[in-house]
Amino acid sequence: MNAASRDSLAMKTAGWQDALRARWALLAGRERAGVGIAVALVVVALLWWVVLGPALTTLRHAEAQHQALDAQLQTMRSLQTEALALQGQPKLSYDDALRALEASVRQRLGATAQLSVAGERATLTLKAADPDALARWLTQARVNARALPSEARLTRAAGAPTAPARWDGSLVLTLPAR
Repeated sequence: MNAASRDSLAMKTAGWQDALRARWALLAGRERAGVGIAVALVVVALLWWVVLGPALTTLRHAEAQHQALDAQLQTMRSLQTEALALQGQPKLSYDDALRALEASVRQRLGATAQLSVAGERATLTLKAADPDALARWLTQARVNARALPSEARLTRAAGAPTAPARWDGSLVLTLPAR
């Protein structure tokens, strides 16, 4: 900003301030008090909206956010513990993994599932499988047989709308290397 534009701005500001002072001098005492109160209200409202309102909102929601973050931290710690336990398990041979997988299919899914194995891939075909049993079986297959799901093609089995959900389809799992 050069000196000429600074001087021009100072003159405009001084002129504006002079006009405001002249207008203020013409106001009666009651009018000055009313304008003062109005300005004070505007200042208080601005302070509330800019400074106090957001701070109080943050303070009000802090406890709920703290509880949600604590729950999330607890979940993450339990997942970390589970992952470390899985990593610490001894290596499982292919034959042992296959036996454990076959046993878990018979135990958890029974007649609703059929297992077929080709190399290191096992395909589980489901026919009206119970979702809770399937979830428990997946956990057991991952932990006991070290089988990891690599593909899933599941659809809800046809049935009455009020009947509990059942699953049809197939799951492909990868077994430990030979």
